[in-house]
Amino acid sequence: MQTIDQALEKLKHSKFRSSFKLTKKEKQYLEEKGMSVIRTHAEDFVRKKLAPADPVNDGKQTPMHGHPVFKAMHATACCCRGCMNKWYKVPLHKELTEEQQERIVNLLIAWIEKQNSISM
Repeated sequence: MQTIDQALEKLKHSKFRSSFKLTKKEKQYLEEKGMSVIRTHAEDFVRKKLAPADPVNDGKQTPMHGHPVFKAMHATACCCRGCMNKWYKVPLHKELTEEQQERIVNLLIAWIEKQNSISM
């Protein structure tokens, strides 16, 4: 099982995954809402979009823009079950456990916090 730092390091080597960056507007949104609210949003998105055994519209359920968590989901390959299977060997067609959901949320938050610390 890889650590968050190992996952983030691996993702940096993907041209597509490393192309995602938080915009100034998204960073302002983080500032306004605070990380506890963002974590709650991430938990909700993961529970609804990724946790079911067969998510609705899997592969197309996560927008590319509109919320910092959506961008983090694409940057960390947690945007759909196919990407999660490819990058993290998460089984397809099997509901995610609470522990798996928590690990995904922790990875998303780590990516957001790292992006938020980068000046624009």
